[in-house]
Amino acid sequence: MIKDEKSLKRRDFLRLSASAMASLPLAAFNHFGSRKSSAIKSGLKRKQFSGAAQKVRVALIRKKDRKDGVKKSFELLDVAPFKQVPVFIKPNFNTSDPAPGSTHNDTLTAIIEEVRRRQAGPITLGERSGPPPTARVMAEKGIFDLARELDFKVINFEELDEADWVWFKPEGIHWSEGFAIPRVVVDAPWIISTCCLKTHGFGGVFTMSLKLAVGLTPKRLMRELHRSPDMRRMIAEINLGYKPQLIILDGVEAFVDGGPSTGKRAEANVFIAGTDRVAVDMVGLAVLKELGSNEAIMGKKITEQEQIARAIELGLGLSDPGAIELVTPDEESRLYARKIKEILHQG
Repeated sequence: MIKDEKSLKRRDFLRLSASAMASLPLAAFNHFGSRKSSAIKSGLKRKQFSGAAQKVRVALIRKKDRKDGVKKSFELLDVAPFKQVPVFIKPNFNTSDPAPGSTHNDTLTAIIEEVRRRQAGPITLGERSGPPPTARVMAEKGIFDLARELDFKVINFEELDEADWVWFKPEGIHWSEGFAIPRVVVDAPWIISTCCLKTHGFGGVFTMSLKLAVGLTPKRLMRELHRSPDMRRMIAEINLGYKPQLIILDGVEAFVDGGPSTGKRAEANVFIAGTDRVAVDMVGLAVLKELGSNEAIMGKKITEQEQIARAIELGLGLSDPGAIELVTPDEESRLYARKIKEILHQG
């Protein structure tokens, strides 16, 4: 069962990170990347997940109806009542392009309804779009109107002040000056990530749960990310700065080539949900392989993808795709899960 989380202060986050990496000191940086006089340090230990001994449950639902897909995701993962705990939602609003170019509003609405049904506290949605301005993307998607209708708060990360960012620079990462995460995310007691199923035509190879973290960083850092040969490793590294308690991937439609805004479409009619970002992306990659994707997806094993390999190295999630336990709600989903499990077992 997914347990309710106690409110995480910044010091609690750093202590929680002890299971993420091996003895990597964590230094705080200001908004412009210069070192503060006193560094924040945390003894971090790398946690490797071990094959068959460590099973991770991932929900796999064959559904075209987004509301039902979200509902089944919550049910299969047995999400407990929130007891008025605040919930933060991180969507995919890179642009306002129709799903899977961005999170479908029906999926977002269904998630909010499910957490409300479980007595959630205040709900906040936050995002940084790009290259279009975040405010424009949200307006074009009707998010401000939806927020008034469903009573949730919207935070545009492009409008945050310097003090609203927390900077991280663990040793050994590929970011020259470290990376930043909004303080509201670092301090959030319960985070839901909702991503899409798609390839990425500009160096990322694929964009699902791990890459969703790019929208948590300041836009000015994108120049370094997009110019770096280590882009895919850097994407994984951002995930050291936060941990979602639930990931819901809307794969009703997918990009099997191109992306992230537009691309070659395919109907996958699937929802993938879990608590482990790496496992969710592994299943997403298996679905893309089953659909028939581009060479960057089809020509590599799942664990050979640099986002996945770096995330495993950092201890961010499951290391063995074969250890994923797919849970399903019906016979159609079970039959499809057999296909996906075969692909996962190939690594």
